[in-house]
Amino acid sequence: MPSEAVQTNTDNETRRIGKIPVRNLWLFMLYASELFRDIDKAKVSVENNPDDIPDLVAEILSRQVERRIRRNLSYGYQSRDAVLGRVRGRIDLLKTERHQLLNRGKIACRFDELTVDTARNRFVRAALEKISKIVGRADLAHRCRSLASSMKHMGVSSVRPGRGEVSVNRFGRHDSDDRPMIFAAHLAFNLALPSEVSGARHLSLPDKEINWIRKLYEKGVAGFYNIVLSKYGWNVSAGKTIFWPIESKTSGIDQILPSMRTDIILDHPASGRRIVIDTKFNSMITHGWYREKTLRSGYIYQIYAYLRSQEDNGDPLSAKASGLLLHPSVDEMLNEAVMLQGHEIRFATVDLGATAKGIRKQLLQMVGASDED
Repeated sequence: MPSEAVQTNTDNETRRIGKIPVRNLWLFMLYASELFRDIDKAKVSVENNPDDIPDLVAEILSRQVERRIRRNLSYGYQSRDAVLGRVRGRIDLLKTERHQLLNRGKIACRFDELTVDTARNRFVRAALEKISKIVGRADLAHRCRSLASSMKHMGVSSVRPGRGEVSVNRFGRHDSDDRPMIFAAHLAFNLALPSEVSGARHLSLPDKEINWIRKLYEKGVAGFYNIVLSKYGWNVSAGKTIFWPIESKTSGIDQILPSMRTDIILDHPASGRRIVIDTKFNSMITHGWYREKTLRSGYIYQIYAYLRSQEDNGDPLSAKASGLLLHPSVDEMLNEAVMLQGHEIRFATVDLGATAKGIRKQLLQMVGASDED
């Protein structure tokens, strides 16, 4: 799918970004999230009702917030400046002298205060308010707004923190219980993004929205395979760095030799299969010099280098590893393969305009798997 122009349009039946239904973007957001693992374990088939994904996420977020409120929200220290009648923390001498506070029996202080108004709690409150606007069930929307109001009365302000202030990777023993709630809040915000760009029938999106969808596709594919295939004996690794089989080198080559980083590697030791997957969010086909359509040569060289450079007698899966270039498309399908020096390289597309069940089926078929495996 060409990435140079993504359009937004809305109609009474299906909201779309370009030609991609918003419900399918929701699906990939869920695939990319940690919540998908719990949902898959619960045997909830989100592909059967993709329009219900916001309701499902809102239900999970509400349940997690209610659980945390019952056990008390996590507290944290927040820096404050205040004029007090006694010394607390550090004295702000400049402010105290400038305003002649000592003459009035006051003193300016800077101190850390234990508070429930932390960045994470503010983020969760904002997520509840956001997702309440896109859920389908009126009772669930009311539940989200009611929880947001409860957090307000507990002292959580409405100032929404930036994404950089709310880490999903750093949790200590004292705040590990916040982890499911924060993941659900992040997903709730992501689900609301496509709804915010709806508007005129033909509205061009800025490049940052294209980049956002590109990253979403890559993470969604990796997350899907990681969760779905692992129960069938597959080992899934994403974002793995592989190394050139260097025999000798000059002193300055390390500064200029590019590294190799694969998007997804699937290993199935029982059958001796390895699939190296590379995802790109653009058209796999371009205009050639002597023909109307041709595969992008750079992508072929890249996947070929991944496969041949890793051949190792000590790694039996590497000798017959296959490559898969997996690009998105809408209404145009490609599924072709070639055998090069013992390695199959497949060029395939996933139709993002298909139904959610169709997308799941396509992703499984590309690696020779199914839900019945």
